[in-house]
Amino acid sequence: MIHNFQEAKAKAQQNMPQRVAVVAAADHAVLDAVFTAKKHGIIDPILIDNHSLLKELCKDRYPLEEVEVISVDGKIPQCKKGLELIHKDAANILMKGQIPTHIIFRQILNKEYGIRKGKVLSHVGVIKSPVYHKMILMTDGGICIAPSLEEKIEILKNSLEVANGLGIECAKVAAISAVETVSIKMQSSVDAAILATMSRRGQIPGCIIEGPLALDNAVSAKAAEHKGIKSEICGDVDITLMPNIESGNIFYKALVYLGGGKTESAGVTVGAKVPIVVPSRADTPENKYNAILIATLMSAVKDIKN
Repeated sequence: MIHNFQEAKAKAQQNMPQRVAVVAAADHAVLDAVFTAKKHGIIDPILIDNHSLLKELCKDRYPLEEVEVISVDGKIPQCKKGLELIHKDAANILMKGQIPTHIIFRQILNKEYGIRKGKVLSHVGVIKSPVYHKMILMTDGGICIAPSLEEKIEILKNSLEVANGLGIECAKVAAISAVETVSIKMQSSVDAAILATMSRRGQIPGCIIEGPLALDNAVSAKAAEHKGIKSEICGDVDITLMPNIESGNIFYKALVYLGGGKTESAGVTVGAKVPIVVPSRADTPENKYNAILIATLMSAVKDIKN
């Protein structure tokens, strides 16, 4: 099991380099992350953008001659080229560059040439806090606004793909609510209780789900003990399944921005044929690099299974 991003890097370097199609690659922060990952032997990137623009951006900074470049003008044609490479198995990870997220998602979900695989696309945040002993996966804080119970099941299944990439065979999942008791007035607590029951009956394999759990109970065994909660996972949780996008987004950004610069993070989109790296414009090159790491680990596991 991988506990932090340093271990993730070491593991990724043991695998074969993964082919990453970078759509609209002409962005300094994206190129920093991509060329760092290439230098570390983790990826073989394919840069999709106007060649002249890439050449100007890379001048005296990045060895453009060492990577494959496909010169394409226009955001949608660039997306289509990236998706074409995925369909042809010429690339096994898709990465967003300087392009609005809604544009690339629209192409990913296109019924004619998109790469949607599951019922739901969802975002999984991977967080390493200095005050927690391992990585925590958090979902969904970026795509699904107010997921139904059925959608939460799909979101959870997506997050298990990330967990598998990190070497977690049976993930400990906390279905988060504001309370640890079931209240019919709080739908998230009802959904959490149903998910926990489904888990006990073997309906969602590959994990142990407990809930409803407030966040303090999920991450602290002492807090759970204080509240009289008997648990297999409290204080050792792998995945926090959030009730809605607001809670997930706030939790993720609070840790990153209030962690004193010591919290490391990454985000990956799951539910398509391949892992998708969709960094925010505010993400640092380090965040983007970490996301590439996680995506390569997921992709390597898929290669082994196939």
